Amino acid sequence: MSVIVVTGTGTGVGKTIVTSAIAAIAQSDGRRVAVIKAAQAGLHEDGTGDLDTVRRLAGAVTTRELARYLDPLAPETAARRSGLPTVGPADIAAAASQLDETHDLVIIEGAGGLLVRFDGNGSTIADAAWAMGVPMLMVAQASLGTLNATALTAEVLLKRGIESLGVVIGSWPAEPDLAARCNLEDLPVAAGAPLLGAIPEGAGQLNPAQFLESARAGLSPWFGGDFDPEQFAMTYKSG
Repeated sequence: MSVIVVTGTGTGVGKTIVTSAIAAIAQSDGRRVAVIKAAQAGLHEDGTGDLDTVRRLAGAVTTRELARYLDPLAPETAARRSGLPTVGPADIAAAASQLDETHDLVIIEGAGGLLVRFDGNGSTIADAAWAMGVPMLMVAQASLGTLNATALTAEVLLKRGIESLGVVIGSWPAEPDLAARCNLEDLPVAAGAPLLGAIPEGAGQLNPAQFLESARAGLSPWFGGDFDPEQFAMTYKSG
C-alpha cells in the first residue's frame, strides 16, 4: 500500500497533525513521502495553510495543494463563493497517481469530515478513495460525542466498500476526563477498526525533532511508531 486517505470525523479533529506525524516517521525512515491537500478552505491566523504545517513538522516531504479558498467553508461552498474551480475525485486521483510514481508513500488529507461536498455533483473525499481503491484512516476527537461521529463515519466507509485502516485520536488531552478515558476502549468498537494512535495535545507546537519523537510514541507500529493501544488504555483506565 502506497496511498492512504486521512479523513476526520468532523472539522478541527487533528487531521493535519496526524498526517504530519505519519509523514514525519516515514520520511525519517528513509521513505519518499508526498502529501496532498485536496482543498485548503480557510487559512491559519498567520496566513499559512495545512501543508505549511506538514512541511514545518515533517521536513523534506513533497506537498501539493489542489485548490485554495479563503473562506473557511466546505470546499464546494467556498469555491462557489469565490468563483474558483472545484476539485473532484478525478483531480485527486490524477494527482495521487502522478506522485505515486515517484514516492513510496502518498498521503491525501481531506477537508472537514468524510461527506463534505467538494463539487456541485456532491462528490466527497470518500468518492475519491473509492475510485482509487485505497484505504482511509479516520481521525477522531477524544471527547464526549466522538463515538457517534466515529460510528457514522465508519458506517459510510463500510457501506461504500472502502477499507478502513483504523482510527487515531488527533489530540489526546494532557488531563483526560472520564469520557476521554472511556473512549480509549469504546472508540475501536464505534470505528469497527483498531485504535492506531493518540497524538498528544499540543504536538503541533513542537520543533521537528520533538515532533518526530511524539509521533513515534503516538502512532502504531503499522506507521512505524511504538503506540500500544492496550497499554495506553491501561495507563488511563477509569476503573
